[in-house]
Amino acid sequence: MYNKYAKLRDEKGLTDYAVAKETGISTATMSSWRNGVYTPKADKLLTIAEFFGVPLEYFLKEDA
Repeated sequence: MYNKYAKLRDEKGLTDYAVAKETGISTATMSSWRNGVYTPKADKLLTIAEFFGVPLEYFLKEDA
């Protein structure tokens, strides 16, 4: 999931800090996702999907 998030973030030229500021999801939470400490809860995942304008399924489906 984090790789998909990072791809969208980089395409928009944003930082984790900028996304955190806009979504209310802390950079510490994003760091935990990146480091595999835990996966995002459904509400946070939906917030990220809405922020980037992608369907929630974008993050849920496996890459081929």
